[in-house]
Amino acid sequence: MGRPKEFDPDTAVTQAMNVFWERGYADTTPQGLSEALGIGKGSLYHAFGGKRQLYDLALQRYLDGQHAVVSSWLESSGPVKDRLRAALLFPLETDLAGLEHRGCLAINSAVEFGAADAEVATAIRSLLDHTQQVLATLVREGQRTGELRSTPESDAVAGLLMTSIVGLRALARVEDGAGRMRAVVDATIDLL
Repeated sequence: MGRPKEFDPDTAVTQAMNVFWERGYADTTPQGLSEALGIGKGSLYHAFGGKRQLYDLALQRYLDGQHAVVSSWLESSGPVKDRLRAALLFPLETDLAGLEHRGCLAINSAVEFGAADAEVATAIRSLLDHTQQVLATLVREGQRTGELRSTPESDAVAGLLMTSIVGLRALARVEDGAGRMRAVVDATIDLL
């Protein structure tokens, strides 16, 4: 009979997600992962196959959480402009609240891997596409109710909002406060 696992693999994936989020893939070593997870390298390889396999699981965990957050924007109520403002402010509320400067794991991964890794690019594009679809749905609702201008077309407006979110998430890595970024959010919403 083999030794029982001395760690919870589900918890280890979440811990690994945080390590990759802080350090990036290239700067995370198997030794660093083992230390952060409190398990031996042998256990890491046995449970997950290796650094890349654990990264894939950690990134997917993050993306699943982000998909859920984005979907919740449709379930919220109130004026569309307020809901869109909350969507744009989301990166500020989550990252700058603790001044962690981690930004967004998906955007960080997109920058680190680019299109060189088709698997990572496809996973991130899925989140970005989902986000843009949700934003377009909200924009169409606002255009239908008259809260937002009817032009430009909703998909173009959603693209602008998506670009703003991505930019804000990247800026969250280096900003010391949210003031300048909140001004960008306000200006973006005012354009609608």
